[in-house]
Formats: sequence, structure tokens, C-alpha cells
Amino acid sequence: MGVLDDLDETELLRLMVETPSVTGEEGALVAQLVDAMRALGFRAHRDTVGNAVGELGTPGAPLILLLGHIDTVPGDLKVYEDGGKLYGRGAVDAKGPLATMVWAALRASARCDAHLMVVGAVGEEGSSPGARHLRGVVRPDAVVIGEPSGVGNVVLGYKGIIRFAIDISRPGAHTSSPAPKAVEVAADHWQAVRRRLAEVDASRPAFDRAIPALVALHGDVRRARVEISCRIPVDFDRDGFLGWLRELAGPDPLTVAESLPAVRSPRTDPVVAALREGIRRHVGAPTAKVKLGTADMNVVGPHWGVPIAAYGPGDSRLDHTDEEHVDLSEYLTAIDVLTTAVEELAAALAATGGRTRGAAAGAEPGTTP
Repeated sequence: MGVLDDLDETELLRLMVETPSVTGEEGALVAQLVDAMRALGFRAHRDTVGNAVGELGTPGAPLILLLGHIDTVPGDLKVYEDGGKLYGRGAVDAKGPLATMVWAALRASARCDAHLMVVGAVGEEGSSPGARHLRGVVRPDAVVIGEPSGVGNVVLGYKGIIRFAIDISRPGAHTSSPAPKAVEVAADHWQAVRRRLAEVDASRPAFDRAIPALVALHGDVRRARVEISCRIPVDFDRDGFLGWLRELAGPDPLTVAESLPAVRSPRTDPVVAALREGIRRHVGAPTAKVKLGTADMNVVGPHWGVPIAAYGPGDSRLDHTDEEHVDLSEYLTAIDVLTTAVEELAAALAATGGRTRGAAAGAEPGTTP
């Protein structure tokens, strides 16, 4: 990885972006990041599922978890700087936010009494094995999720998801026969899902209504498969919808690939308040937003039931694109913002004895989605 002792903020980020870490193939970057954090003074290791974990401060003090992800979607993009911007796969989603967390934790640790943990989780672009593992091994008092929000914004929440497939089989029939063909049934299932969700949510804002997407539909008269992804709001009845899907599928196999609740923290959440204060000091008037996608916040937020929000440099509209890049001045400012936020959050947790609960809406605290 080079001379680790001489790494600065920009060099660390560039080295992270230069090292490919497609989902399932994160090992090389995990090893490099663990070495880099050790060189910076972290107690760092690779955990049993492959996450890069670095800790600072006093174990037993209130635990602030800075949870980013180290994996990326596929895409062999050239890594280069131009006009003060760093281009390359993962610059925005989400190596920029993860590098921000490393430097913010390092700076804040010298000025606050807290136990700080930075995690570069594996598999967020897949089934989130890294975040799921953390649910059983740590119990933080507050969590910042590392995702691109833009330097002046706090992300309060993400929509949930139900992703499923139905495999249809029907007896062979001539195309002139009125008997239902497998591919026709598959198409009918997609239209039924659209109608069902439109009836429930048609007049609500995008974050507050379910939005289905047809991912794949293929087959013939005998066999067909329909794959559908539904982004769902905080108050969505997942159990009821899945029951309806089973009735819709009837004898045909229904496979649920993913089911996560939506999550949304209130503006009064301590993590939100700390991030807003950091933005005020280093950027200006803060704004808050919600996202229509999902993130590891959906995986850990409802389970832990602690203060939580997402923050990081970068424009999320560049996620997964061939033009993915992060403005380096924004990245450096985000480090300042997050450093202040961690200090503010540590002070708030110390004043309340830590263990502040009940922040994010979604599933019941302490339950596993």
C-alpha cells in the first residue's frame, strides 16, 4: 500500500479507490485498510466475516459506530484526478464516506471521551453479510452510516425493500387455446402487483408509498419466471403483502430474495442533531433528506433501536455510474463536519450516560427483520 506512515487524507482515499473491491472480492482492500488504520494508531483487525474494523478510545465508554461499506458494484473504471475531483469506482459509493470516517474518528478521538469504532463492511451491495454479522457482536450507543449525502445534508432514512420471484409452470397448450400460458400468468402477476400497490399508496409522496419495479420477465407457454422489486415505506405491512403474494402465486413457487423494513430517524435524533451542528460550523445551513433506495441503515437500525443517520461526501446520483467521482474539497470538508459531529455526539452521550434508545422508525427495537 506504500508508505503507510506518510498517508494523508487524499492519498488514503485514492489508494482505496485504486484497489478493486467488488462485492465478494473485498479481501485485498480489507487487508490494506486494516494496515492503514493500524499505521494511524487504530486497534484494527479483519473480523470473521471479512469486515475491516478499527477502534479508538476507551472500551466501556459510550460506543459510537461509524459504519461504512467497502464493497462496490462491478465496473473497471480508470482512477484519475481532474479539476479537483477523484474519479473511479467507489469514489462516491462508498469509499469516500468510509475514508471520511477513518479520518474523523482519528481526529475526534484526541478530543472526546468515547469508544469509536470504524467498520468497512463487506457485501452491502449484496445481502449485507457484514452488517448482519455486526448485529450479533456489537451493541453501539449511536451509529453513523457512511453513504453519500452531500456535504451539507443529513440522510434521515431509506426505503425498505421486498424482492421476490415467482416461477410458473403450466401444461403445454396450442397458442390458439384459451388455456393460460405460463408467460401470460407471469405478466398477469406483475400487473396484479402494480394494481395492488397503486390502490394502497397512489396519492402519497414517493418516500411514503410502495414503488414496484419489474426486474425480469421471461419464459414460454410451459415455464416462466417473473422477478419484481418493491421499494416500501416505513408503515408498510410486509407480512400482509407477503401473505397476499403467496395467495397470488398459488401452487407456483414464490422465492423472497430480500425483505427489509424502511427506516427513518426523527429530526430530533441525537445523531441527526450532531451532524447538523457539524454542517453548521463547516458548511452552512444544514438540510435533511430521505432516500428511495436501501442501505445498511435498514439492516442495523431497526435491530439496534439507537440514534442513527447517514452522512458522507458525494452526489448519490453518481452511484454505480461510469462517471462516478467525488470532489476532493467536499471530501475534506466532510471530514471536518463528521469530526465535529462525533465530538458533539460523544458529549451528548456522556451527559445522558449513553444508551439512548428509540431513534429510528421501522421494526421494533431489538428485533431482527
